[in-house]
Amino acid sequence: MQDLKQQFDGAVQYVQNAQGSFKPSNEVKLEMYALFKQATDGDVSGKKPGLTDFIGRAKYNAWESLKGMSKDKAMQTYISKIETLKNKHG
Repeated sequence: MQDLKQQFDGAVQYVQNAQGSFKPSNEVKLEMYALFKQATDGDVSGKKPGLTDFIGRAKYNAWESLKGMSKDKAMQTYISKIETLKNKHG
């Protein structure tokens, strides 16, 4: 478990400090956001943003789509996706 958490933290650091050609699409950003929230907070919580809050609603919906996924599975998926992106973008 701790090893997974360390790998997850490393992947999060990579995203936060990414430079150069690492420019993920909005779709990838939403997916990574949802996985991060699922890994750190568990199932979606809070009130769903209103129809006029497009970004907030998209983020909520992306996170909600992962409902029931374990935190460990979300961490592992996040790590795998970041590794794939790293390999793609050098």
